[in-house]
Amino acid sequence: MSACIALLGGSFDPVHHGHVALARLFCDLLRPDALRVLPAKPWQKSSLQASDEARVAMLELAFRDSGLPVSIDCRELMRGNATYTVETLRGVRSELGPEASIVFLMGADQLQNLDSWRDWQQLFELANIGVAARPGYTLEQEALPPAVAHELAPRLAPPEQVRTMPAGLVCLAHTLAVDISATQVRAALRNGHAPGTDANSLVSPVVLDYIQQHNLYKS
Repeated sequence: MSACIALLGGSFDPVHHGHVALARLFCDLLRPDALRVLPAKPWQKSSLQASDEARVAMLELAFRDSGLPVSIDCRELMRGNATYTVETLRGVRSELGPEASIVFLMGADQLQNLDSWRDWQQLFELANIGVAARPGYTLEQEALPPAVAHELAPRLAPPEQVRTMPAGLVCLAHTLAVDISATQVRAALRNGHAPGTDANSLVSPVVLDYIQQHNLYKS
């Protein structure tokens, strides 16, 4: 059987409990052979507050004791300029070959903006998509942009089928109850809640220590 590789991309500015919960949810559902976490230089977010080095360091800390088959894939950072998911998936597909099951993971908030991504319909030619619900974001078809809903409807499949297909399927997970955003984390840190319970409930203690030691997100 061909390998199943899950990919979790994002700004991770900073990485928080929601990212780890999303990764763990799909590792439980898909049982991938590997999970690659890809920090991005996203074209839609030009004002990252932490450096590339800091974001990678925080990712390594956040996933260090997770028990998940994680590696940090820095290909988007090494490219040096703003990156597009479709370009990254082309590179991963070229590396892994045509038979591997590639599953790109995202939250429901990203799905609702999917039709704004570059060449977004080509994503399905390169990978499967795993989408997790978030409180406040529904995965119901009528809540999605019509073009996205139309593209998803015939592709929906259970995780055991997704992990055996190279590309083109979509796995929806309705069970992610964690509602955290990086914006929320930065606001808590900026308001001086760390090291109180607010920040500790949003990011792992080792990541919070790193943030404090390096004076990140102060302004």
